[in-house]
Amino acid sequence: MLIRFRRKAPEDGPPPSLGEDMRAYAIGDIHGRDDLFAELLERIAQDEAARAPLPRLLILLGDLVDRGPQSAQVIGRAMALARADPNIRFIKGNHEEMFIAAARGRAEAARLFRRFGGVETLASYGLMPDDGTALSDAGLARWMLAHIPREHVDFLDDFADMLTVGDYMFVHAGVRPRIALDAQTPADLRWIRGDFLNHRRPFGKMIVHGHSISEDADVQSNRIGIDTGAFRSGRLTAIGLENSQRWFLQTSADRE
Repeated sequence: MLIRFRRKAPEDGPPPSLGEDMRAYAIGDIHGRDDLFAELLERIAQDEAARAPLPRLLILLGDLVDRGPQSAQVIGRAMALARADPNIRFIKGNHEEMFIAAARGRAEAARLFRRFGGVETLASYGLMPDDGTALSDAGLARWMLAHIPREHVDFLDDFADMLTVGDYMFVHAGVRPRIALDAQTPADLRWIRGDFLNHRRPFGKMIVHGHSISEDADVQSNRIGIDTGAFRSGRLTAIGLENSQRWFLQTSADRE
């Protein structure tokens, strides 16, 4: 299903371009919704089949885990995709950061992980929610150290902080205004909100990001947000890019 959204801010100068002879799709925050992940991958495949053949790059913008019920399954699907196709890139989100630290036995990380949907994540690995809630932070970290497959943790930890293709930069959360793009810190790339979202001047690249939920794709003159709150809305969004063209694909919203 192709969804077109109205631009929310005008652009000065020529539109950004991905570059010649390639097409890219970037997927926003999946947050444990493997059902939507599978559906959107099928929509991307259908969209690509309807276009002229080109090398294809698939980018996941992070926050594969937490909040939704199928985090382990999302990681498994992402790992299978990575094994099958070298033209896939993964960006590390703040939820991957918390997951990795907690799964390596850090009690203070487990405290934050629990607050942001970690109990739902661990249910997908077999720890019932009531049991997860009853564990201390240290106990939760010990459980994760013993039960989360190390290949899952290492896979997530290998995600990149950012990716630049043509006039676009792909990150999880955003960038710090007035700081050079090659000098950004991982903390800002994974966690920033207000200073980035409220900035109206160019960043040097068109920033494609997730992290901050909007009802539909948030298209501004200097950034494009594609986190549409899939874990609660049922709308998982991808942007398609080719030369100076862009379009959006989206799953159907969950029904009440």
